[in-house]
Amino acid sequence: MKLSIIFITTTLVIAGLMKSAMADFMIFPAKGQSNEQLEQDKFSCYGWAKQQSGFDPMKAPTTSTPAPSQEKKSGGVVKGALGGAALGAIIGDSSRSARNAGAAGALIGGVRQSSANRKTQQNTEQWKQQEANKYANNRNQYNRAYSACLEGKGYTVK
Repeated sequence: MKLSIIFITTTLVIAGLMKSAMADFMIFPAKGQSNEQLEQDKFSCYGWAKQQSGFDPMKAPTTSTPAPSQEKKSGGVVKGALGGAALGAIIGDSSRSARNAGAAGALIGGVRQSSANRKTQQNTEQWKQQEANKYANNRNQYNRAYSACLEGKGYTVK
């Protein structure tokens, strides 16, 4: 009696946890299975589908580590200005040459920094999309395995 109560309680707790993970499915007991049998079969198929697909819908989604960010939000303008000013001082013979070269260097440094930031943003967006696709593919594999298991046990799954 105790074992039966523990089993039913455990099954109901797990079924409650699985409810959100299995919300995508409509399951009909085509062979007249009881609700208790349905819950046992759902739990059994959850484990089998998890093993077959390597995906556990009960776990929070995890991602791989993103590509290291090389974005630098500032510094390009300052570095360009300093480099340009130094070059202008070496090449030119007046402070005016250094100022003009510094301004040109600042402009070039700013453009390069902006380009680098844009490239980093594109890489980050691409990584996010790849992670989303990977999760969706894993979830689809799990769903196929889960449905196949339940259908094998005599349920109609849509």
